[in-house]
Amino acid sequence: MPATLPSQQLTLQSFGDISRFLREGVADEESRQLRDSLGALSSQIDEAVRTRRTSSDTSAIMQRVVSLAQCAREHQLFLTGLGSAWHALYEFGAYQRALRELRNAIAHWQQMLERRSAKERAGFDHFELLAWRTLGEALLLIDMYEHHSDPPSDLSDVERRDKVPALQRVREWFRRWRR
Repeated sequence: MPATLPSQQLTLQSFGDISRFLREGVADEESRQLRDSLGALSSQIDEAVRTRRTSSDTSAIMQRVVSLAQCAREHQLFLTGLGSAWHALYEFGAYQRALRELRNAIAHWQQMLERRSAKERAGFDHFELLAWRTLGEALLLIDMYEHHSDPPSDLSDVERRDKVPALQRVREWFRRWRR
């Protein structure tokens, strides 16, 4: 398990800070790979935001947004290959939803840039807000996974369900519901 900083020392005030933080801790191989993938996404977000804020060159901004969209797509594909211990966490579903919303915001921002729309600023602001939310969800997911006391194995839930007949599971559910 990685050594973590006390909460009062941990301040993540930029997308670059998040990227650096993700490189610091390593638990298991899947966690390391997720941190690497998330670090790449965070770096792409940082570059796109920096370019948007410092440049008026629409083609340079568009190039960053296209790279960011590709990175987000690859990251989401990576998530599908994670083991069931990740998928079993509530935070995993929340993170996937946040990532989908971020990808939609990136696509919308990209469309606004292509059309040279006056609403591009609003699209950028929405994207940036969702980027912070998405990365926050990711950090929560990693924290929950790495500090989970007994992560389920790939087969434990399947084996438990196979041992208890479906009718018995329904009866137990009704018994608990009545209490």
